[in-house]
Amino acid sequence: MRIIRYIDDHDGTIRLAAVTDGEQAYPLRSPDFIALVKEAEAAGISPLEAVRRQIEGAKPLTGDWRGFSLLTPVDAPEVWAAGVTYERSREARNEESTGGATGGETFYDKVYRAERPEIFFKSTGARTARPGSPVCIRSDSDWQVPEPELGIVLDSRGRILGYTAGNDMSCRDIEGENPLYLPQAKIWRRSCSFGPAIRLAETVPNPYDLTIVCRIYRDGELAVNESANTGQLRRKLDELASWLTKDNVVYDGTVLLTGTCIVPPGRFTLKPGDRIEIEISGIGTLINPVAAADATITA
Repeated sequence: MRIIRYIDDHDGTIRLAAVTDGEQAYPLRSPDFIALVKEAEAAGISPLEAVRRQIEGAKPLTGDWRGFSLLTPVDAPEVWAAGVTYERSREARNEESTGGATGGETFYDKVYRAERPEIFFKSTGARTARPGSPVCIRSDSDWQVPEPELGIVLDSRGRILGYTAGNDMSCRDIEGENPLYLPQAKIWRRSCSFGPAIRLAETVPNPYDLTIVCRIYRDGELAVNESANTGQLRRKLDELASWLTKDNVVYDGTVLLTGTCIVPPGRFTLKPGDRIEIEISGIGTLINPVAAADATITA
């Protein structure tokens, strides 16, 4: 069972809906995802059971939900991200920082093996692009890529409520120049997106067996088509959540992106007009066009 949030085209109201495995969307009475979770907790039932009760006997919404005016499935107050959680990510970071030279251990190797993971602040709601809306590229970078990632949706205690697809946009040249430039390589206007849905945690039997696919289209042609599996993730999801919440204030609905195992080949860099598709099995496909840094965007 998946949860989406969308704008009702009839009256402009933001609404919540449940999407079944048969791709039928049903209206929910809860105003937002966190309210749904809290209502279920107060009633002593699971979020899945709460959804089932709300949609019992309801008529499905008209049309394909993927064509709705989708918002991020939760109004996340903050988005955080973890880095160097896959071996491929470690290799890519080393390539950036050493220019492809081999030999000698780097701090990325140390982070990959360390008990403490790399976790950094990524975005706020105002900086985050909703599904279907453009992500932007920086004006001062010549090597920018999407980073397709499994996102976990957390409550204030660090419990995993659900899973979503995320795009942790990255400037490989800025980070490669100096690791202290990481905030500028990761955080800028519309440098993050997630959605299109949240898969309820209790409906995912094994989060370490999800296929992630990244497709990038340029001028209508498929330019990048790469895939990976969350089974390649070195760290446990609960482990990452526990480090984020350690001595920290985490708000209900916080999203933690868990790292990438997909790196576009060579010096591929995003350009305005590209189209990014990030698909995670059982969750859906997050689609965002790419816009220039100074583009005027209203959606």
